[in-house]
Amino acid sequence: MTASPRPRLIATDLDGTLLCSGGTVTARTAAALAAAEAAGVQVVFVTGRPPRWMRHLGPHIGGHGVAICSNGGAVVDVRRGELLETYPLDPAGTLTVVDRLRAELPGTAFAFEFPGGFAREPEYNVVMWESDKEHPVGTAADLLAAGQVDGLFKILGKHPDLSPDAFLDRARAAVGPLAEVTRSSPIPLVEISAPGVTKASSLARWCAQQGIDAAEVVAFGDMPNDLEMLAWAGQSYAVANAHPLVLAAVGQHTVSNEQDGVAAVIETLL
Repeated sequence: MTASPRPRLIATDLDGTLLCSGGTVTARTAAALAAAEAAGVQVVFVTGRPPRWMRHLGPHIGGHGVAICSNGGAVVDVRRGELLETYPLDPAGTLTVVDRLRAELPGTAFAFEFPGGFAREPEYNVVMWESDKEHPVGTAADLLAAGQVDGLFKILGKHPDLSPDAFLDRARAAVGPLAEVTRSSPIPLVEISAPGVTKASSLARWCAQQGIDAAEVVAFGDMPNDLEMLAWAGQSYAVANAHPLVLAAVGQHTVSNEQDGVAAVIETLL
């Protein structure tokens, strides 16, 4: 690994990239993030996680305190627990997306992230943390009609049988240009945002506000939901454990998240 010009901003995914097993930050990674901030390099977490899953990462987020969550659908001040910006889906368009996926991929169950928390259909089985701030269970149509998911910035769709990549491919074909469809989970779970809303779009907006050019950004990722961000940044790295599509698309690789791959690059950059 050879030294490159020092960037002005480091944009990193969390799960599978910066964080090790159990979603924790190692001492080496924490020290690298702190050193970057001390050197005047902004560190921005750009994640598929919803804002409500960010609280324990506050000590590592840097002086600005801001994270880009839900694949670009929400920008949050982690320390204050305050949503700064959201990019919501249109309610009518949301119902069309749900109807198309249900018709083309029977068995898909849905959940919803919105400023007030999380809501799900009865068939959508929750996993770790998803019950936090959960609202009443109901069908997608009922939740939308009742206004219970107002400001919706992310739809989650789970399928009981398909492989994760097959589910993503078929979901994208079914939805078309109505929404952005991606995935970051090892299970058949797709993540859906408003048209044009990706990690890259919200990161580009944040950088423009800071007067930072794409060429001054180094990005890290591991899954399909990172691809747009990795293509946008001036320098990009895939961790060794990344999805094959990411490893193929990104020219620079680092060691795995379990080996502090992001920290290894930051140490070299500094």
